[in-house]
Amino acid sequence: MIVIKKYGAIDIGSNAIRLLIATVTQLDDGPTNFKKTSLVRVPIRLGADVFEQGAISKANIDRMIEAMKAFKMLMNVHKIEAYRACATSAMREARNGHAVAERIANEAGIHIHIIDGKEEAAIIASTDLKTLIDDERNFLYVDVGGGSTEFTVYGHGKVLASKSFKLGTVRLLNDQVDDDLWDKVKRWIKANTSELDDVSLIGSGGNINSIYKESGIKIGRPLTYLFLSNHYKILQKFSYEERIARLGMNPDRADVIIPATRIYLSAMKWAKADYIYVPKIGLADGIIKTLHQEYSAHQLQVK
Repeated sequence: MIVIKKYGAIDIGSNAIRLLIATVTQLDDGPTNFKKTSLVRVPIRLGADVFEQGAISKANIDRMIEAMKAFKMLMNVHKIEAYRACATSAMREARNGHAVAERIANEAGIHIHIIDGKEEAAIIASTDLKTLIDDERNFLYVDVGGGSTEFTVYGHGKVLASKSFKLGTVRLLNDQVDDDLWDKVKRWIKANTSELDDVSLIGSGGNINSIYKESGIKIGRPLTYLFLSNHYKILQKFSYEERIARLGMNPDRADVIIPATRIYLSAMKWAKADYIYVPKIGLADGIIKTLHQEYSAHQLQVK
């Protein structure tokens, strides 16, 4: 007997809003397979509002409502079993974040959970991230967003330390990150990785996924520090307009990719890591896994 379930995950970030629809299948007692059925990304840069003005603008509230209405229709068409919408740094810091969430619930029928950095890291940790982490290796997991970056240190298969910093790509673009914060991140990484041998990075986020895709490196193989450093230098040689016209980047990727790469390279340097693995996971993937885990737990209780 085969079990087929469809779930929806909405990730409301500082740089973009995403809807992931995934199909989950399981044949009898065999392995559970997760397949991305549809992914829609809308570049509503909430962080540009919030980190400058402290609130989400009327124009972006209207865009969010329209996007959520569209997401609701898509989920209905796909006949999903359940969904969850999670908002991170921008809505968390916006003084009107909860009011906007309430309005979206009323007008679009989408209920938004505004989560903190720890909960975000926990949701992502429920993904295939655990397949990379074993008892023999040490990792620094780095999830770069528009408003914040989550760092988690894994040693011998266990979480040793975790911290969220307001070090995000949109903040860096707006010159809202001072040297003191960079120094705090540096000290934290060094303090939590200096006693570990042979640390590698695990990177997540749209920017590192984009770099990995363009690298042509075989899936499962890591990027090297040397490759990423050289790629960073190449990107810096092009203007924002040239990265769009000549490199084929989306306008909302062509600017944030520079500060994002800087964050990954800095983390690699401070952790003395030669490699960065890119499993292409994110908050939306974690939401899908969490929803299915809740379904499975409920089935066990019913039995």
